[in-house]
Amino acid sequence: MENKKKIEAFVKNLPVNTESYFQILDSSQTVTMRSGLVTLKKGKSVGEHTTSGNEEMLVILNGKGEVEIKNEEKFSINKGMIAYVPPNTVHNVINNNDEDLQYIYIVAKAE
Repeated sequence: MENKKKIEAFVKNLPVNTESYFQILDSSQTVTMRSGLVTLKKGKSVGEHTTSGNEEMLVILNGKGEVEIKNEEKFSINKGMIAYVPPNTVHNVINNNDEDLQYIYIVAKAE
């Protein structure tokens, strides 16, 4: 018999000011979804990474920047946009503007 944890509904406040990272959802709160609030200062990036067998969506809250895919393709992003990154895709998020770039990432298993 499969042992499943009980997941409860909840509401959570986001911080008004965050230096760089705030974890919104973790493995104790969801089935497969993870998320966080990221703030990148001018000239900063999150660093090249992959979400392996997960898919990822970025919800841009403030600022402008770029999502770089596999060091080959760059997409401009700004407030009010979303960006989708498929599973097993190397990517980076870069703030190449003067104002802070703030976004929420949402990661879930791709099955």
